[in-house]
Amino acid sequence: MTNAPTVIGVLNSSDDTVEMLRMYLELEGFIVVSAHVHAIRRGQQTVAEAIGEHRPAVIIYDVAPPYERTWAFHEHLRTLEALQHCRWVITSTNPQRLKELAPDSRDLEVLEVIGKPYDLQQIVEAVKREVSKVESVGPRSELP
Repeated sequence: MTNAPTVIGVLNSSDDTVEMLRMYLELEGFIVVSAHVHAIRRGQQTVAEAIGEHRPAVIIYDVAPPYERTWAFHEHLRTLEALQHCRWVITSTNPQRLKELAPDSRDLEVLEVIGKPYDLQQIVEAVKREVSKVESVGPRSELP
């Protein structure tokens, strides 16, 4: 069995942010798959096609205003079979509001929240922490 690179998913509404994250994460040896949040909401792209079929270990998701709507979409994404195994790194311009929306201890176990402005290296370090949590549980299954 080979040690395949870890896949990281990026869901964001900013193409520039997606590309910057892609560059930083790929320099660290990760494979990055991404999707534009608005394209998914409009039905132009499915989560399964864009990200889920690649089985990312971690997904980076930005909760932007309106926070309630964006958080509700995140909650919906977490129920999808293709993403139920994922750890999540959440970015937001208002991490305090996000904590008010996600007081559930289950959320605190699977989410790492980073407030903006942030250094992209902060996100890379958060991803590494989350990947290590996935790896400590045991090897990931190999897809056929």
